[in-house]
Amino acid sequence: MGITIETIERDDSLPAASDVVVIGGGIIGIATALFLAREGISVTVCEKGEVGHEQSGRNWGWVRVMGRDPGEIPLGLESMRLWEDMDRLVGGDTGFTRSGIVYVADTPAKLAEHEAWLEHAKQYQLDSRLLSAREIDSVVPGGKRAFAGALFTPSDARAEPQKAVPAMARALRRHGGTVLTRCAVRGIETAAGRVSAVVTERGRIACQRVVLAGGAWSRLFLGNLGIDLPSLKVLGSVLRTAPMEGPPVHAVGASDFAFRKRQDGGYTIAHRGASVAEIVPDSFRLMRDFLPSLMRQRHELRLKLGRRFLTEAATAKRWSLDETTPFERERILDPEPSQAILKEAQANLVAAFPAFAGMKIAQAWGGLIDATPDAVPVIGEVPRLPGLVLACGFSGHGFGIGPGAGRLIADLVSGKTPVIDPQPFRLDRFERLKRTTQAA
Repeated sequence: MGITIETIERDDSLPAASDVVVIGGGIIGIATALFLAREGISVTVCEKGEVGHEQSGRNWGWVRVMGRDPGEIPLGLESMRLWEDMDRLVGGDTGFTRSGIVYVADTPAKLAEHEAWLEHAKQYQLDSRLLSAREIDSVVPGGKRAFAGALFTPSDARAEPQKAVPAMARALRRHGGTVLTRCAVRGIETAAGRVSAVVTERGRIACQRVVLAGGAWSRLFLGNLGIDLPSLKVLGSVLRTAPMEGPPVHAVGASDFAFRKRQDGGYTIAHRGASVAEIVPDSFRLMRDFLPSLMRQRHELRLKLGRRFLTEAATAKRWSLDETTPFERERILDPEPSQAILKEAQANLVAAFPAFAGMKIAQAWGGLIDATPDAVPVIGEVPRLPGLVLACGFSGHGFGIGPGAGRLIADLVSGKTPVIDPQPFRLDRFERLKRTTQAA
């Protein structure tokens, strides 16, 4: 593995029953379980690998409201409120720091896009504001590229992905929750038309509700239930430097690089305008769903036909509850990063901010992001299978909005008034999902 992520102690005892079982030990699943446990609801998290070891521990660590889809802004605001108090809430260090985020714009046209977003976001009274080309240096000094302007949100923040989710999981245990690692869920049992239990590789857990927070594995799991979730994987490549002084402390996103200061004194660096979309069998099955977004993002996605096509073609799509599943054969998705993309990002960054010229690379890693056609998550109960709540398709936004999403999902599961309106995340906004979730 090219990344170092904290691990937590393993719970060996499989409970016979739990009010709620959460499938997936990333930030969405752990945050959901934490808020449920704080309400006195018995909850068990089943993670096939280790807590926070896939995209929840591999992202950039940005915690932002700026630039979010309009439907996600309330979720971002609730998450920011929770992040602010997270260290106290979990009794641990998540690395949360309000450091500010800047989106620099190369062209007047891109700056106009930022201005249009700012106009839409005015109703939320954010502290986001536009910076002129001359003002940029006062916020992020040392830049040598001629930018047209920037969008700046001083209250946006950062946290440490490799520490935050394990800290939340430890807090969950202190509140009475169970966290089972190396314990894949094979499927769901029903009684009288609704969820009655999950079957894991280690045995059965009776339950009333199941939350699927399986990240990039969610489409495969749902397919075995006859639910056709439109979701594809995108490879993100990230590196971190050794501690260094000189570069700006605000996080910066440009068209062809991104960076943010780390708690350890180094920087997390990526290419904001380049990700790898590997061509797999599902690429053809979901072509109609993803074609509009592919056209919009054609300059940011690099299509690749490689080994993953054959791997996914050979992966079982159906299995019985007494069979070994794909989740047990590949415990942790640990893809190789794109070195070409990372080299581009480094070169672009040094040209724009020469203070990075002496950077020493400490680690580089890849992560697979579960993306929906509109890059907005799916949150809500499956109509044809009462008791099953989906919490997936976070499209690379899950870390920053994870606490708010967990609170929302916990409200939906427990029957409380939702902390925010869940309608933007409804299941039936996709025609494909509407057909499969409402079919008899």
